[in-house]
Amino acid sequence: MGIGNIGLPGLLLIAVVVLVLFGRGKISALMGEVGKGITAFKKGVDEGKSELEEQKAESAKDVTPADQKDKDKV
Repeated sequence: MGIGNIGLPGLLLIAVVVLVLFGRGKISALMGEVGKGITAFKKGVDEGKSELEEQKAESAKDVTPADQKDKDKV
């Protein structure tokens, strides 16, 4: 018997046990913190994507051939 065989009745039983053990207030607060964490994670991912796009745009602006860049350095 693996986790894939729990089914809906098993999940409901687990949810009831968690509710009884922790109470509605603590679960509500925990879910709020999980929501804030997910929001912060999504914001970080979006900022990372925009930073990568900016880097790509900067590298696309410089269209000087590599051999010409080497001559300019000398």
